[in-house]
Amino acid sequence: MSLMKRMSLIFRAKADKALDRAEDPRETLDYSYKRQLELLAKVRKGVAEVATSRKRVELQINQLNGQAQKLTDQAQKALGMGREDLAREALTRKSGLQGQITDLQTQHAQLQAEEEKLTLASQRLQAKVEAFRTRKETVKATYTAAEAQTRINEAFSGISEEMGDVGMAIQRAEDKTQQMQARAGAIDELIASGALDDASSLGQGDDIARELEAMSSQSDVESELQALKAASGQAIESGRATGELGVGQAGSDQVEAGQPEGEEQR
Repeated sequence: MSLMKRMSLIFRAKADKALDRAEDPRETLDYSYKRQLELLAKVRKGVAEVATSRKRVELQINQLNGQAQKLTDQAQKALGMGREDLAREALTRKSGLQGQITDLQTQHAQLQAEEEKLTLASQRLQAKVEAFRTRKETVKATYTAAEAQTRINEAFSGISEEMGDVGMAIQRAEDKTQQMQARAGAIDELIASGALDDASSLGQGDDIARELEAMSSQSDVESELQALKAASGQAIESGRATGELGVGQAGSDQVEAGQPEGEEQR
């Protein structure tokens, strides 16, 4: 296949496809129905024209018949008056009119047959046009319903896809929510167990805790200091008591030995 033939084939194929997409069957049916109505109108017009011609021929036949009858009457009168020559002339003219009447009657018969044929064709065509109109409306309604159903299905398809995306987003949100809830629960458990300081205890809470610890430490120091003082005081009192007791014992021993204290001192 040559290049030009291939290009021509491709062009026709694409043009046919484009026309198929652009074609609306309802518009095509309406146009076809319009054309049929135009054809029916032409047939009816033809029937009317034939009927008019037939009627005109009938009028001419009636007119000629009237003239022929008049000539017949004139021939009779001429014979009554003894004018055979005039009677013969009248009958001769009547004979000529009779030939015209015969031709017109033949033409009238043809026109009448044509009129009947066209009338029958018009009736048949009208029946076909009416049947086509009914069929056209049915096809248009079916096509409109199918088109609406297609759009609904396309809309549902789009909604289904969108709902699928929304469902995935919801699933991700639920997963993140569960993860955050689990993390919050774990932090609460760690705070309750003391393994992790509560975030609310930072800042001013830490200062108070340190101040309380300092006061506790200072109280412990003071208590220990007082205990040491008390222990030191008891040791001093005990030493004093021991010293006095030793001096008293020595004096008593000297008295018992009969040595005056003054002498011992000398």
